[in-house]
Amino acid sequence: MTRLETIYREKVVPVLRKEFAYKSPMQIPGIEKVSLNIGLGSASQNNKLLEEAVAELSAIAGRKAVVTRARKSIAAFKVREGMPIGVRVTLRREAMWDFLDKLMNFALPRVRDFRGVPDRGFDGRGNFTLGIREHMIFPEMESDRVENPKGMNITIVTTATTDKEGKLLLEQLGMPFRK
Repeated sequence: MTRLETIYREKVVPVLRKEFAYKSPMQIPGIEKVSLNIGLGSASQNNKLLEEAVAELSAIAGRKAVVTRARKSIAAFKVREGMPIGVRVTLRREAMWDFLDKLMNFALPRVRDFRGVPDRGFDGRGNFTLGIREHMIFPEMESDRVENPKGMNITIVTTATTDKEGKLLLEQLGMPFRK
């Protein structure tokens, strides 16, 4: 069991159970999966950029990244059906806990002028999406080797039914929300 998962089971579960007065342990919200996504608009013209993004996201996540392709053609964006438009990885179980621990304790504090994560990223069902401007904040990325800094979306999918439950879950795990 990972460090963050131990914290969840020993400290977060009792706090959530007391706060929301759950009758069954199955009602207590948990984290289901974490999805990482890098959108590359210019990848359709530059294949090297796509390969670079796959390698970098795979290094960050510890899992092989998958290339996402356009489902429809959009003439205004010069995108044809089947063109590569991004890279994604979905993490579950132990890899998910390891990544969240690394994100909250190593990567986010490395952001310049960091004042906390805004809590506007909740979707109404307890899931949280965080946008990062540069993926260079992760310890696996060496600034000498990365040519193009890329943005990234991180979606934390929870079993919480409301944003209030999801926010308390993430706060108790250590997500540094703005005050």
